[in-house]
Amino acid sequence: MKKIVILISGRGTNMETVVRACARDGWQAVVAAVISNRPDAAGLAFAAENGIPATVVDHRGFTTREAFDQALARAIDDFEPDLVMLAGFMRVLTDAFVERYAGRMINIHPSLLPCFPGLKTHQQALDAGVRVHGASVHFVTPTLDHGPIVAQAAVPVVAGDDAATLASRVLAVEHIIYPRAVRWFVEGRLAIDGERVVLTPPEPQWLFADIAGEGV
Repeated sequence: MKKIVILISGRGTNMETVVRACARDGWQAVVAAVISNRPDAAGLAFAAENGIPATVVDHRGFTTREAFDQALARAIDDFEPDLVMLAGFMRVLTDAFVERYAGRMINIHPSLLPCFPGLKTHQQALDAGVRVHGASVHFVTPTLDHGPIVAQAAVPVVAGDDAATLASRVLAVEHIIYPRAVRWFVEGRLAIDGERVVLTPPEPQWLFADIAGEGV
């Protein structure tokens, strides 16, 4: 039985989709804990309501990023996870922290990486005039918003879009590909080969979604 620890900073809708998929589909896994750097994160209530230990490591109580990361690592390691999931965790992690969980920490980013790393990805996409935008699940490496890509989903950018409408369309497909990627990890089907992720046996790792955000 694989153990998953999920890190959040806010509502944690991707966390919710993984928790529900794990229970609904009978994964050989358990969400062992949800940890937030913000005590007011709405996702903590969801975790508690679903019987999942909910822990806070408030970054504001630490004078350095390194001290916070060390405390966060101790909190994570109490649950002995096989996988650490970042689900809207809005902290830049130190290299030492990332290397501690190398090969077992994944993130979802709201763009088709390597395009548009960092913040305000939807506005970046609109400003660049791209016709296709999306989301990426990737293994976390010390380089921000990089790392071997597990799965991606693409959505069209349509006339009249603003950052909010585009974000909503992308979030809908995030909720499809993140549980799928986590399930692949739980099933032991992912291997990192250099900068690529190998899925065995293979299946589509790319989803194109229509304007409503539904896979086609």
